[in-house]
Amino acid sequence: MPEAFILFKTEPTKEREVYMALSENESVAEVHVLYGEFDLLVRVSSDDAKNLAGMLIQDFRKITGVRETQTMIAVDY
Repeated sequence: MPEAFILFKTEPTKEREVYMALSENESVAEVHVLYGEFDLLVRVSSDDAKNLAGMLIQDFRKITGVRETQTMIAVDY
């Protein structure tokens, strides 16, 4: 099952709205608020890589208040 960690930068004062929108997504396993360069850290899981890519490109970047994302896809070692 593919997993990814996504760092989010939000528009000022939109952290809570983005946090809530991410928390409602069934593919989101964890959401954490951060201090520093990024505002949120999210761990997601998907059934396959294609669904994961679609979720990253089509769902998360369209959330109102998301300014930038950085995605790290986890691999088996």
